[in-house]
Amino acid sequence: MSASLNASALARLLGEWNLGAAPAYRELADVVRLLVLDGRVALDTALPSERALSEVLGVSRTTVTAAYGHLREQGFLSSGQGSRGRTRIPRVTPLGTTVLTGLGLTAMGASGAPAVAAPGLAAPGLAAPEGLIDLAYASLPASGEVVHRAFAAALTELPALLPGFGYDAMGLLPLREAVAARYTAAGAPTTAEQILVTSGAQHALNIIIRALAGRQDRVLVEHPSYPNALDAIRAAGCRAIPVAFTAAHGTHADAADGSQHALAWDMHALRTTMMQQRPKVAYVVPDFHNPTGQLMPDLQRRQLVRAAAGTVLVVDETLRELNLDGAETTPVAAFSPAVVTIGSLSKSHWGGLRTGWIRASEAMIQRFAAARTTLDLGGPVMEQLAAAHLVRALDEPLPARLTALRDNRAALLELLAGHLPAWETGRPAGGLSVWCRLPAPVSTALTVIAPDFGIRLAAGPRFGIGGAFERCLRVPFTLPPEQLEAAVIALRSAQDRLDAAPQLRRTLRNAPAVAIA
Repeated sequence: MSASLNASALARLLGEWNLGAAPAYRELADVVRLLVLDGRVALDTALPSERALSEVLGVSRTTVTAAYGHLREQGFLSSGQGSRGRTRIPRVTPLGTTVLTGLGLTAMGASGAPAVAAPGLAAPGLAAPEGLIDLAYASLPASGEVVHRAFAAALTELPALLPGFGYDAMGLLPLREAVAARYTAAGAPTTAEQILVTSGAQHALNIIIRALAGRQDRVLVEHPSYPNALDAIRAAGCRAIPVAFTAAHGTHADAADGSQHALAWDMHALRTTMMQQRPKVAYVVPDFHNPTGQLMPDLQRRQLVRAAAGTVLVVDETLRELNLDGAETTPVAAFSPAVVTIGSLSKSHWGGLRTGWIRASEAMIQRFAAARTTLDLGGPVMEQLAAAHLVRALDEPLPARLTALRDNRAALLELLAGHLPAWETGRPAGGLSVWCRLPAPVSTALTVIAPDFGIRLAAGPRFGIGGAFERCLRVPFTLPPEQLEAAVIALRSAQDRLDAAPQLRRTLRNAPAVAIA
């Protein structure tokens, strides 16, 4: 079943749209277009009928008909006789040809082949070219002495394991016990048999999808979401079903330009999508969401668990330890034994450890272990021995790291406000990045020209489906303040270049679909 939006739901998203600054049909079309571009109305969603929407909005049917017609002319709404129009995003090729993109479709180049990323853009997921400040990664360097000490201890323990074969699809028992103890202490009683050790969070998600979802199965995701998770879902042949964030309660959302100062999970939309779409899996990041930095309160966690009845709820807690403001929340797994949780040391300690885990019921863990053997036969032993030491002393490096991150966050927000005052930013309660709203849909264009100014970016559409989030950009605060200052000054220079040459916005449209962190 494809997604649909009833008239009341669309009216709620539209807000105060009729400001009298233009003909009513234009204002209505403009706000719907912004909702699609921002990802608040998902692609391939059937809009309400003209009659139903006109009745709810209290306008003539002619107004809605003209608005829908305008959206079709712009390429944001499909055409079809006897069927409701579905949302699309137009693409403009170098030859000026518009290609409608929806779920599963891609932009086309001048030859008709899939568009190729511009030079210098194929690097995210790899080391940054020499001399570039890397803002495509939201990751930290190793927690120094702590990681080194853990590997030194692991080296002394390794000889005792050398007589064995070294294969263990479940993971070393000491590490599983240490992870289980952390969950138990946090309020989710866990045994070692409920833990499967993986080679990072991405590996964990691939195992879960392989075990639980087949080709064409639906997987619910937040919109925006973590790019590598979206890539994993696509690679498995599954269909990602996006659910957009909404304006947080008590914040102002300007319907004329779609601006919003804070985001929140749309629990009504999540419940409705679960009921209508019946996804096999729902992948969510409730702890300092990547990329928005939002933290889901416990009440919504309980609501999410209830809404997921019949759907396997997969919760990514990779960023949970990076709690900059000390907010207290309960692990989602504490609310239901059916929850599947992903964890990792990549963000809290070091991405080079490549150590993560899955927490689930014992029966589900056995299912994941069986699926895992089609990918690999187990993780590296040394890393697991070291990780066991790190997990047992997980809090040791965090105070200093959190202090540095708080300073970096404050520095970045001040720099953005000073150099790019038209950019809207929220203050994340944790995590590693700020989700910025741009004054124009130029995220990809900025990403393409950024290397000319000494920086590398991850375009907003990498965090969405079908080209959404051209008005958004994730900016990490993982670098020290002096590098952040240089990066923001470079961003301002890139923005100035686009402002001086608006034609670049139309021609630089191809974002690289490659791995980022």
